[in-house]
Amino acid sequence: MHMFFRTLLHSLLSRFGPRLGHYDVARTRFITLPTDQDILRHMNNGVYLSIMDIARFDMLHRTGIWAIFQAKGWYPVVVSETISFRKSLTLGQRFTVESRILGFDEKAVYVEQRFVRPSADADGSVEVYARGFIRGRFLKRSGGVVTIDELIDAVGAVPDDLTVPAWLLDWSADVAMPATRAAAPSIWE
Repeated sequence: MHMFFRTLLHSLLSRFGPRLGHYDVARTRFITLPTDQDILRHMNNGVYLSIMDIARFDMLHRTGIWAIFQAKGWYPVVVSETISFRKSLTLGQRFTVESRILGFDEKAVYVEQRFVRPSADADGSVEVYARGFIRGRFLKRSGGVVTIDELIDAVGAVPDDLTVPAWLLDWSADVAMPATRAAAPSIWE
C-alpha cells in the first residue's frame, strides 16, 4: 500500500518539477522507508523495480511525453527488465534515480536507470548503488501496438548520440518470451 501512496506523491511532485527535454536525464529523489526494508535491513530487491516504475513516470511527466501519450491514448508496458546491485540502500538514506532513454530497436524503447548517492569525494560526483535497464513498448487503448515510427513521429527527432549497447540488444533477444501461446520449454526438463 505504501508504494501506491509513494506513486501518488511523485505523480503530484512531477507536475511541479523542472521541465526536461524529451531525451534529458530525469533525476527523481527518494528516501528509503521502513516499508522498503527486508529482513536483512536493507532495501528489498523488489522495491528497486517498483521505484524504477515511479521514476520512469516522473521522467515521462517532466519531459512532456506523458501528455503526448494521454492525448493519443497510448500507455507504456515493460517487456523485460534487469538490475544489478553494487551497494545496499539502508533505512533513511536519501538517493536519486537517474533515468534516461538509451534508444530504440525495431519494436521497443530502452531506458537506463541508476540509483545514486553523493560520493564521499568532494568533487560533487555520485556513487552508483544499483543500475537497471528496461525494454518497453507502447500500446494503444483502442488496441494494437504503437510502432517505433509512430512513437518517434509523436515525440520528435532522436538525437544522434542515442545508442543501445550491443550487449543490451543481445540480452533482450535472449530473454524474449515466445510469441506463440504454446508453453515455453522449461529449464527443469
